[in-house]
Amino acid sequence: MNRLKLSQQLQAFLIEDIGDRDVTSTAIFADDEQGEGVFRAKEDGVFSGELVLVEGFRCVDPRVTCELHVKDGQQIKSGEVIAKVTGPIRAILTGERVMLNVIQRMSGIATLTHQAVSRLNSSHTRICDTRKTTPGLRMFEKHAVRCGGGYNHRFGLYDGVMIKDNHIAHMGSIKTCVEKVRSELGHMVKVEVEIENLEQLLQAIEAEVDVIMFDNCSPDFLKEHLHLVPSHIKTEVSGGIKIEDLAQYQHTNIDYISLGALTHSSKALDISLDVTQR
Repeated sequence: MNRLKLSQQLQAFLIEDIGDRDVTSTAIFADDEQGEGVFRAKEDGVFSGELVLVEGFRCVDPRVTCELHVKDGQQIKSGEVIAKVTGPIRAILTGERVMLNVIQRMSGIATLTHQAVSRLNSSHTRICDTRKTTPGLRMFEKHAVRCGGGYNHRFGLYDGVMIKDNHIAHMGSIKTCVEKVRSELGHMVKVEVEIENLEQLLQAIEAEVDVIMFDNCSPDFLKEHLHLVPSHIKTEVSGGIKIEDLAQYQHTNIDYISLGALTHSSKALDISLDVTQR
């Protein structure tokens, strides 16, 4: 993750929660009163968010130090210590909830992604995310997917062309959409097109797109028609795919499976912060 962008977003999250002060902690603790806290996993999973802890507490108070015990992508067990923070106790408790919210979210996504990769169990096909992310959290959530062993699809509308069903419906055909895109954009921008049936598949192949996405297509449809796609065109399948059904795609030879569920349906991993009694 880009540290500057990470720091800016964490500051925004902290401002939302703190406002102009933490009235509880400032009333109880002196500014220089020292303390220690331990972040601990309360269930098994895959951790993601080491930079969040380091940069987040630095934003709250540079006097807080964070000692990491695990790294991004590492499997953790219930009860395992993730990190130890030391410094002004007021700052530790002020930043606690934001740090927990973000790393619990990220670790939940990393854990679900790891489960998806394991369920697919393929040396060829890659599991990818989508743009179905939480507004404001895309950078964090896509990083978490990588921590879980997955790969990133587009980060936004700006870094690749994806011609979807509504584009095609308005323009009338895949060919018209592709020709229009290629007349407007440079050679460095890849073009992906979404297809739903054999007719559209043949149109996409004829248009020489870079990536063909099989939308809501069954494993049987892929096995029957994937051989029609030239080897220089990458293939992807998406839409309505459940984690428990991924094994059905293991031998389809598809290049990518994109799953919105990785980010929109993951459960936060339970992590706590326990402060040591002085």
